Amino acid sequence: MMKRDSGDRNYPIWVLINPKHPISHDNWTPVLDEIQDKVYREMNTRIETANIYFRNAVSDSRIVPNTLNWWGPEVAKEIELFRDIAFEYKPRILISLGAFAYEFLRRVYDIKPEKGPKAWSTANLGEEFERSIENFNIGKTNIIPLLHRVGASANFIDTHNYFCRKDDENYYRYVGSKLGAKIIENKDQLNIWINKTSGSINTTCIAP
Repeated sequence: MMKRDSGDRNYPIWVLINPKHPISHDNWTPVLDEIQDKVYREMNTRIETANIYFRNAVSDSRIVPNTLNWWGPEVAKEIELFRDIAFEYKPRILISLGAFAYEFLRRVYDIKPEKGPKAWSTANLGEEFERSIENFNIGKTNIIPLLHRVGASANFIDTHNYFCRKDDENYYRYVGSKLGAKIIENKDQLNIWINKTSGSINTTCIAP
């Protein structure tokens, strides 16, 4: 069995995952690559990724809500558990991958109104991403919603356009550049920079 979580809870960057869509090179790594590219070009250094804290939102993928069973008591218990952890460690950048992970965080932080499973379309998540970037404040936990998967399909370009609201915009470059800019803007308040004597690379993959 693979671990529920990995990384360092004291690290200021967290990534929350839907266990039905475990983290892989297909969804997180391309975004991180774009962040690192922007950071390196502007600061000539990189983010130490080995300590990023990854966590499955719930311990059992079978309790992830669907349209017939929306938010049972088991998920409510997971929300309370995560709230205790998040309020104790206070991450600065809390990235959610996909609609379920984002709504999970909204309930952790008691953001109203509560939304159903169909509320977070690609376009709506894109709008929430824009709002999170515009209101970014390093003095608090910033919830940043991303897509859980952007695959090679007939809807690939449409997905980019719905999220980014621009024709021919590359999703990974778009979100990575915006996140990278906020990280650079707040570089002195984030203890995330790589030790140049270390060659560590984070290759952790977690699943339920």
